[in-house]
Amino acid sequence: MSRFSKRYLAWVAFGLLTGALAVAAAGCGGGGKSSKSTSTSGPSSIGKGEGALNLIEWPYYSDPKFAKKFEQQSGCKIHRKDAGSSNQMVSLMRTGGGGGGGQWDLVSASGDASLRLIRGGDVKPVNINLIPSWNDFIPIFKSPAHNTVDGKHYGVSLQWGPNVLLYNTTKIKPGPTSWEALYDPKYKGKITIPNNPIQIADAAFYLMHSQPDLGIKDPYELNKKQFDATIALLKNQRKLVKLYWNYDTDGRAAFANGDVSLGAIWPVDTLALQAKGVPVKEVIPSVGATGWADTWMLAKKAPHPNCAYLWMKYVTQPQVEAQQALIFGETPVNPKACPFMNKIEAGSCAKYHLNEPLNYYNTIKFWKTPIPDCGNGKNDCMNYNAWQTAWTQVTG
Repeated sequence: MSRFSKRYLAWVAFGLLTGALAVAAAGCGGGGKSSKSTSTSGPSSIGKGEGALNLIEWPYYSDPKFAKKFEQQSGCKIHRKDAGSSNQMVSLMRTGGGGGGGQWDLVSASGDASLRLIRGGDVKPVNINLIPSWNDFIPIFKSPAHNTVDGKHYGVSLQWGPNVLLYNTTKIKPGPTSWEALYDPKYKGKITIPNNPIQIADAAFYLMHSQPDLGIKDPYELNKKQFDATIALLKNQRKLVKLYWNYDTDGRAAFANGDVSLGAIWPVDTLALQAKGVPVKEVIPSVGATGWADTWMLAKKAPHPNCAYLWMKYVTQPQVEAQQALIFGETPVNPKACPFMNKIEAGSCAKYHLNEPLNYYNTIKFWKTPIPDCGNGKNDCMNYNAWQTAWTQVTG
């Protein structure tokens, strides 16, 4: 995934709460299938911070607006390395030989990277009992399949967002209500979608509902027959696509300039376009959508594990999650962030879907790394390398 420019919106109202943040006192296979059990892997307590914290992150994921207080009270000085894609994050974690993160303590991995890091031995389990806010998380984010394997948590969930269907309300009437629109020849030359192998899952998600005979149960777990059908759909779609965007601002600009009128993008882009007066509207079809979710994952060779735990404890507090969410245009995993979000920006909790009923989250299929083991004992699913190769063939 490539998400650099998505990650920083300078919300003017953000400053209203910055100085008010209270920091908690420092101290104190399953084939990717998740477990409801609570892992007690790792240390039994958090020791004194080592004085430094080395992060691989999406840009601004440790923005000083909310990270400065952490540094002051924990004594952990943050050193950050921005990554522009999930592939870059995985590569950085393996740089220097031997894997395991080397000089790095934590990585803010999305679901299309997390299982690669787990299976590659680059990250290690954490004791989520040392992260008090974990108990308040939306249930689906406590032990999701993209960061929890065999009951072991390899990090702590943080923020998330759905992938939405966006359209120009003056050019497309009536508005689309199904993902089918992205594969409809009548919109040839008007469509934009992300340039990312994980986009294969979006096509599989559409086929899961439109062609049930294929037997797709999970858009990230595709056997060869299902995979081939999905790639065939995407190759047909290639003739319709005006732009495969690498950065969401590229897709946003295409809408603003009138180059496209239909596409797959993120809620933050909808809001940015609407703020500029571009006549767009987003929809999540009734069958649901795919979505991304990020995890702070602990490097196997983390040189500053206490600072890493202190950061995970800090950044999952509702006050901090609210601040980060409204800087970057994403949604916290902690619903207790709602009042803090609304204090910064009235109505923002609802706007970012944090107050949705629990069944809402069941309609979103969150990214996870495709691996051969689909949990059926056959190891017959197509892995991420196959996804990458096929995506290059589709878009090349």
